[in-house]
Amino acid sequence: MNIQAARTTSAEPVLLRDRDGPVAVLTLNRPAARNSLSEALLVALGEAWSALAADRSVRAVVLAANGPAFCAGHDLKELTGRRGDPDGGRGYFKHIMTTCSAMMQQIVTLPQPVIAAVQGVASAAGCQLVASCDLAVASASAGFATPGVDIGLFCSTPMVALSRNVARKHAMEMLLTGEIVPADKAAAMGLINHVVADGSERAKAIELALAIAAKSSHVVGLGKAAFYRQLELSLAEAYRYASEVMTENMMARDATEGICAFIEKRGPTWEDG
Repeated sequence: MNIQAARTTSAEPVLLRDRDGPVAVLTLNRPAARNSLSEALLVALGEAWSALAADRSVRAVVLAANGPAFCAGHDLKELTGRRGDPDGGRGYFKHIMTTCSAMMQQIVTLPQPVIAAVQGVASAAGCQLVASCDLAVASASAGFATPGVDIGLFCSTPMVALSRNVARKHAMEMLLTGEIVPADKAAAMGLINHVVADGSERAKAIELALAIAAKSSHVVGLGKAAFYRQLELSLAEAYRYASEVMTENMMARDATEGICAFIEKRGPTWEDG
């Protein structure tokens, strides 16, 4: 398999890109820094999502990480290093938060489903990263937290993704206490889909991705976009919008093929259109 790497000025890549058939695998690769989201890593992720969105050969994506932690959030050393800027760092802080928010939204708008494979702790913006993915698989020893409140920095941007994944009181408890939520509780809360044995989270995520990759990519992309759009609408507006999507979906070649295959009791042959 061919691995492409997004690199900083050092020789070490911050993001690895790999393939498992129709599944793309992105791996955060700053293990010594607990895969914190440096500016270079944010840029690499943004570029990767843009490239994947245009690649019709990729039907699903797995987001994994190297090292003992999935992602420790923003690189606080990098941020603190800009306190000496003439504006005290305000401009840089805004740039990083805006860049990060845009990257997270790219996951949601990506045509392909994204599955997080989480080992260790996903905290602050790392928890946000998991919550932004469509599905998530975690090792039994994984943990999730939004601990900014402990250092005087409320996790306001992670809150956006978190509060769209779990019930309000669960989200508020995480945001107000900063405590680590173990994987089994995170699954019960709806933050993740599956808890698996340590070391098998990536394999399970790829298994899920391959199952999704066997579906019509056109229909999956249509459905993913509709899912997130209808969540922002009122009940009546959501039904109106979903009815329009279903009508358009019925006109798709793959809907014709899929329904005929079901009636004829055979496997469908997708054209992805």
